[in-house]
Amino acid sequence: MKKTRKIIFRLLLILCTLYLLLLIPDSKNSATVLKTGQKAFAWNRDAQWQQMENLFRNARQLQPATVDTVIRSLKIIAENKLALLQAGNTLPSDSSWTLTQNNFFSLAAFIAVRSNELPWFISYYNTLRNLLKERSQQWPLNEIQARNAVYTLAYGMRAAVEEALLQTDSLKIPPAMQVRSERSATPATHIFGIEVHSGDLLVSRGGAEVSALISRGNDYPGNFSHVALVYVEEKTNQAFLIEAHIEKGVAVSSVEQYENDKKLRFMVLRLRCDLPAMQADSMLPQKAAKAMYEQALSRHIPYDFKMNFHDSSAMFCSEVGSYAYRKMGIQLWQSLSTISSQGIVNWLHAFGVENFVTQMPSDLEYDPQLTIVAEWRDPTTLFKDHIDNAVMDALLEKANRGESIGYNLWKLPLVRVVKGYCMLKNLFGKTGIIPEGMSATQALKNEKFVAMHSELKKKTAMLANDFIKQNGYRPPYWQLVKLAEKAAEEE
Repeated sequence: MKKTRKIIFRLLLILCTLYLLLLIPDSKNSATVLKTGQKAFAWNRDAQWQQMENLFRNARQLQPATVDTVIRSLKIIAENKLALLQAGNTLPSDSSWTLTQNNFFSLAAFIAVRSNELPWFISYYNTLRNLLKERSQQWPLNEIQARNAVYTLAYGMRAAVEEALLQTDSLKIPPAMQVRSERSATPATHIFGIEVHSGDLLVSRGGAEVSALISRGNDYPGNFSHVALVYVEEKTNQAFLIEAHIEKGVAVSSVEQYENDKKLRFMVLRLRCDLPAMQADSMLPQKAAKAMYEQALSRHIPYDFKMNFHDSSAMFCSEVGSYAYRKMGIQLWQSLSTISSQGIVNWLHAFGVENFVTQMPSDLEYDPQLTIVAEWRDPTTLFKDHIDNAVMDALLEKANRGESIGYNLWKLPLVRVVKGYCMLKNLFGKTGIIPEGMSATQALKNEKFVAMHSELKKKTAMLANDFIKQNGYRPPYWQLVKLAEKAAEEE
């Protein structure tokens, strides 16, 4: 009996010792920002947002005929300003761009109460952003003024269109929007009803909390969090998507798998056919996609949490596209993404990011080498997308005030054991619960981050519902941010 007790005691002692050893936190190493002279973009237009909302509130009280008269006047102004922009080789500093956008914002406020005008508004929007893409080909996008101008116009106009959609019955508007026809010689397939070609890059936004962090945690907060490269096999016409997933690294999926993986929105980007490299070889995108497809099947490429696009031994999602085209002599992301806010750097570093001058999915939209072919958004989840972004903006504001992402220290030993088991599975080519390249501590911080976002989203959604009951319309994005910040303060 005494012998049994001694054995049990020794086992408990060993287990307690192991538990205490596994309880030792990881060594701390702080993240530093690579000084580039870059600052995070700030809109600083609160007065303008409020004016837009006031215009919308007033329009809701007017007779339809009066609203139509105002819209006709604003449309004439819009068409005249577009004609002026088309006639001249305007620079990013030209005030014509700002005046055109201001009129566009005013139009959005009135069209939000007259849904029959949405088709014209969206058509005008696409014409204007196509012109912006053309003009930006000649602009020095590595200079702050040009970069800010492109971002302000492209992001701002999309935001205005979506505010109008959300105040009308957006379910009546087709989710797929054709933006521009760009010639391609490569094989094609269809995704969400949109024709895409081999070599196209699809930037998308998922529904997970980390998707919101990736899309917003940038000097130029965006709408997209993921990049996939399309490959269509020439002989069989079978289509594949090559993409890097946090859970399993670089993988190949079918169109069906890609569509079934929840997406709130996606955009089709295609290499311009008038680029010198494309003039020399119109099948260059096909060759880039095929080479990446073969690499993805021939070797295991883990996910790159460091976001180091210079090292292809591991890859994050943007790197899949940039690596494939770099091998063909095309350098995408001519203006690299920068993350200069220390709080955001600290949070991303908590998940393993070590490179803060990198390639973020949203910024690919502004690369002048690429044409925006089409855009798709899920009308049933568009408001959810806006709430997710507003909540993330409020959380990142807390990060910039010095709040860190904690974790449950007492869970660490157990999670480290689970991580060890996952590492064994990885050795045999299997996927574990904790992704390869993510430590036990990072997994716990991710769990905490998801809980923070989910809880704040729940409270923000409740405040948004109260806003709707009180005002009779959905809160626009700037109001959602205020609601999220209010909910965050109450926490």
